Amino acid sequence: MSDRRAVAAELAAAGYESGPGAAVLATARASTRIGAATVVLLVEGISDQAAVEAAALGRGRDLRAERVVVVPVGGAHAAGRFLRAVGPLDPGTLVLGLCDAPEADVFRRGLDGARTGAPAHGTPAPGTSSEGPVDALFVCTPDLEGELIRALGPALVEACLAEQGDLAAFRSLQGQPAWRDRPVDAQLRRFLGSGARRKTRYARVLVAAATRDARLPAPLDRILDAARPA
Repeated sequence: MSDRRAVAAELAAAGYESGPGAAVLATARASTRIGAATVVLLVEGISDQAAVEAAALGRGRDLRAERVVVVPVGGAHAAGRFLRAVGPLDPGTLVLGLCDAPEADVFRRGLDGARTGAPAHGTPAPGTSSEGPVDALFVCTPDLEGELIRALGPALVEACLAEQGDLAAFRSLQGQPAWRDRPVDAQLRRFLGSGARRKTRYARVLVAAATRDARLPAPLDRILDAARPA
């Protein structure tokens, strides 16, 4: 089995979609559980879903038992459209969002008007109002990969790459002319962010390491705290 097929099989066994149409399938799968949810946690993509769920697992939490649903909506622009398609949620349902800093304004604007009357609490995204359909929006700066690299440190991230058999591939990227003189954290962000399967795989791997070493990035830490049913 090729490395690509092996990773796809690994993600499928963990319950994550990959390949063509993965985003649509992942959204549809999570959507089936919204009706019974007490907390709906909207994220941009499958890698973000994997990160949140891995962090919860590392904390000993069972999100399904808590009726917390993590929904990858297929990008920041799709967040508002997703909520409108779902229709009115139970008034007691807590709605949280997690997105990357460059997409925070888009995420918030897309949700504006999709759900009204929600209490505004938590930390709003920089430059946005706390008013809107999401009870709290948590922002990764500049993105999930950047948060994890900063929290763990490049050396520990490289150790994780070595454990996964990807250190040689990373060294190859470091030797490319376009990346040779870039800071190692920028090189790691490029490597981790290249390909949906790799993003999802390392979201799980790095979050597991961060949780184990009590280094979970603040946005993931705070959103898990907020996603506790009353």
